[in-house]
Amino acid sequence: MFDIQTKIELQQGNPDTFKEVFRLLYPRLKGYCKLFISNESEVEDIIQEAFIAFWENHEKIDAGKSIENFIFKITKNRCLNFLQKKKLDKSNLDIEQIGINQLQYLYQLDLAEKENKSLEEELIDSFKTAIEELPAKMKIVFTQCKIEGKKQKDVAAELGISIKMVEKHINGAKQQIRKKLLLQFPALSVLICLLIG
Repeated sequence: MFDIQTKIELQQGNPDTFKEVFRLLYPRLKGYCKLFISNESEVEDIIQEAFIAFWENHEKIDAGKSIENFIFKITKNRCLNFLQKKKLDKSNLDIEQIGINQLQYLYQLDLAEKENKSLEEELIDSFKTAIEELPAKMKIVFTQCKIEGKKQKDVAAELGISIKMVEKHINGAKQQIRKKLLLQFPALSVLICLLIG
């Protein structure tokens, strides 16, 4: 998203470039934080703290690496630190009583030591997984029509089913995938709708 010149200016501590990066990344960071924390003012505080930390470490910016990943990693760590302060007791956990934010937190803890991915990459990975978990024929129809771009009538003829059945499989797949992704990424409903179509 950001070119080499922008990264160099950030590295050199250019305040105008910093403000522009903040303006561009703020909506995505807010959506990301809301995967973990529902309180609006707490989310605002975390984003501000993350950008302060980013500014304080601007000399460490590597022009060959992604600025987004750098900032998202700082933000993720801030979210996890915030949640850890709430002293969530995993040993006495009633899975039916914890909300989506805590579930996201537990999920993120498992990934905390793995290579950091952007939110979009995580969404795409979950999208692929959701397709793999569809019933066999539904998966074939959805993949051929929506991923490979084949015409519904051609898929119907190839599988020996009616066009109405093809449409039914596609709609069923969309519902299942949307439901799964919205549980994982409740703040990304618009992006999920665009992704699924």
